[in-house]
Amino acid sequence: MQQTLMAHQPLHKAGTRSGAAVGIQAKQTPWEIEANLRAMIDAIPVPLVMSNGRGNTLHLNRAFMESTGYTLDDMPAMADWLSRVCPDPHDRQRVVQSWHDNLEKARLTGGAIAPMELDVKCRDGSVRTFMCCTAALEKSFAGICLTLLHDITSNKVAVDEFENLAFYDPLTYLPNRRFLLDRLHQALALSIRTGWHGALLLVDLDNFKGINDALGHSVGDLMLVETANRLQNCVQRGATIARLGADEFVVMIENLDEGEHVAAAHAEALGGKIHAALNLPYLFNGYEHFCTASIGVTLFHSSAKTLEETLKRADVALFQAKKAGRNMLRFFDPVIQAAIAARVALEADLRRAVSDQGQFLLYYQAQVDSSGHMIGAESLVRWLHPLRGMVSPAEFIPLAEESGLILPLGHWVLATACQQLADWAKRPATAHLTLAVNVSAKQFHLPTFVEEVLTLVDYFKINPAKLKLEITESMLLEHVDDIIAKMTELKIRGITFSMDDFGTGYSSLQYLKRLPLDQIKIDQSFVRDILVDDSGRAIVRTIIAMAQGMNLNVIAEGVETKAQRQFLLDKGCAYYQGFLFGRPMPVEQFEQLLILKNTICLEEAGEAIAKSAG
Repeated sequence: MQQTLMAHQPLHKAGTRSGAAVGIQAKQTPWEIEANLRAMIDAIPVPLVMSNGRGNTLHLNRAFMESTGYTLDDMPAMADWLSRVCPDPHDRQRVVQSWHDNLEKARLTGGAIAPMELDVKCRDGSVRTFMCCTAALEKSFAGICLTLLHDITSNKVAVDEFENLAFYDPLTYLPNRRFLLDRLHQALALSIRTGWHGALLLVDLDNFKGINDALGHSVGDLMLVETANRLQNCVQRGATIARLGADEFVVMIENLDEGEHVAAAHAEALGGKIHAALNLPYLFNGYEHFCTASIGVTLFHSSAKTLEETLKRADVALFQAKKAGRNMLRFFDPVIQAAIAARVALEADLRRAVSDQGQFLLYYQAQVDSSGHMIGAESLVRWLHPLRGMVSPAEFIPLAEESGLILPLGHWVLATACQQLADWAKRPATAHLTLAVNVSAKQFHLPTFVEEVLTLVDYFKINPAKLKLEITESMLLEHVDDIIAKMTELKIRGITFSMDDFGTGYSSLQYLKRLPLDQIKIDQSFVRDILVDDSGRAIVRTIIAMAQGMNLNVIAEGVETKAQRQFLLDKGCAYYQGFLFGRPMPVEQFEQLLILKNTICLEEAGEAIAKSAG
C-alpha cells in the first residue's frame, strides 16, 4: 500500500524542500528531472511504467522487467512496448487505445483514474494479468504519468476455476444446467423480441446404466466424453450444448425460422444428425460398444411460456421418445402434456392415500372347484378416492409400481389378507377358504420379504396353507435363484404358490420345473376366446397337460359362460374364477354369496349379488 501511494502522490515542484527530500534538485532541466524519476522508479520493487504527456512510454522499471522476463535490450523502442506484450493480436489496437485514453484522462484531471485490467505476454510465453493504476504528476513535470501494475494473475485463475466449477461439467467440459438456464433465459427473451423460433433438444442415452454396470464407470465416463464430442461436431457455431447430469444432454439452437413448420423441420434434421452420430460404434480398449439415444424436442418462440415450462415440455417429449421404443425422436404434444399432468396429480393423490390407507379396500373374487363349491378367493385391492370415486386398478397399480408406492401398498394388502384369513378361521362356514394375494416383483425382491410374510402369519396366527401367493412369469426374468430360494423357504412353512397369468410371459420351462409351485393360473386372454380361437384352445390344452405332468393343479380365470367352464372341465381343468361365479366384491357381499350357494346354484347366486350391488 505504501508503494502504491508513492506512485499516486505527485512529486513536489523542483526547488522546494520537499522536492529535495525525494532526490530532485532545484533548477534541474527537464531531462535531468526525467533521469532522476527513472532512477527513483527503478528502485521501487513494484512494476511501474513512466509515460509522458504525449502518451509515449519513457521508462519501464526493473520490477516490471523481472515480472515479465524482459530486459531493456528486449524493448529498445519504449513507445511500442504495449504492442509487443499484448497477447491477442486481434485485440491489440483496442488495448493500446484504451491505454492512451487512460493516460490522457490522468493528464487532464491531474490525478488518479479508474484501474485498467491488462494482459501481458511474458517472455517465456505465459500470460500474466495486471491491474493498472495510473496517476499524473504535477504540471511542472510536463504531464508525466506513472502507472503501477499489480499482478492479479493468481486471483484471476482462482476466479476462472470457480466459474468453471459453477458453470461447467468437470467430466465433459460442457456447460452445466446452471449455465444452460442462463442461456435459455436469454434465448427466450430474444425469441420474444424477434418472433423467430428456437429449439431445445433433450438427448438421453438409452440403457446407459446397463453399460456402466457391465463395463465399469471408467468406460461409461469415456462414452460420455465421446458423446459430448460427437454432439459438438453435429451443431454449428452458436448453438449451446450442455450436460444436465448422468447421461442426459441438451442442445439449444436459436433463430431457426419465423415459421413453426420450417423451424420444426430444421430441429428434426438436427435430431437425425445426432442420432446418426451417436449410433456409430464407440471404440474403447480395442472393443466396439454401441449405445442409442432418445431425443425429445420442443420449439420456443414469441408465445413461449416460462423457462421451467420449456424444459418440462422437452422432458415430456423425451418421455414419449423412450415410451415409443427408444432410439426415437419425438416433439412435444400438448395432449401428452395434459396426460402427464393428470398422472402427476394422480401420483400425488396415491401417495397421500398410501399414507392414509383408509381409502383402500380389499375386494374378493370367488374361486370354485368343478362341483361348484367355493374353495377360496383372490384378494384384489381397490382405491375409493374421496373425489374421483372408484379408481380403476389398471390406472393406479402401474403407477404404484413405477413410483415405488407398491411396497407400502403391497404390505397393507398382505396384512389385510392375513387378518381376513384369521377372521374366517373363527367360523366353520369360512374356515376352509384359501386366499390368494398378488405379490409384485419389487415386493418379492425385497431382502426382507420372507421375514415380512412369516411375521404376518405368526402375528395373525393363521394356517399358512390357507395363504396363497400369486407371482407372475415376468418376475422370472431376473434373480431366478433368489426367487426360488425365497419360495422354498416359505413353502417349508406351508405357504402355497400360484403362477398368475401363465402363458403371457417369457418364463423358461427350465426355470419353471425348479419352482416350488402348487398351481398354474390360465390367463383370461386365452379363456376369453377359447370357443372360437383354435390357437387359444391349443394353448389351453397344452398348459393343462403340462401342469398335470408336473403334478400341479390348474385354475382358469376369466370364466364367464357355462360353455367355457364345460370346455375347461372336459380338458382336465378343475378350478375356475370369473364373472360366472361372481365379480370382485366387498367381503360382506362375498360372505353373503357363500351363504346363498347353499340354497341356489352358485351361478344364480353370483348374478343375484351382482344385481344387488349394481
